[in-house]
Amino acid sequence: MTPSQLKKRKIRVRKIIRALKKIVPDAKMVLHYSNNWELLVAVILSAQCTDKQVNKVTEKLFKK
Repeated sequence: MTPSQLKKRKIRVRKIIRALKKIVPDAKMVLHYSNNWELLVAVILSAQCTDKQVNKVTEKLFKK
């Protein structure tokens, strides 16, 4: 990727982030995790059920 392309991409990303903050200003992470691996697992599971259910399941799973 050229420096020019990278600069354009960064500008686009900033615009997207600003737009998302306007649409959902109080967005919060509701999944419980303590490291990046746990976050990845929780996000994958959250595609299959509610975040509330994921938190119940991962509480026991992450202890193991």
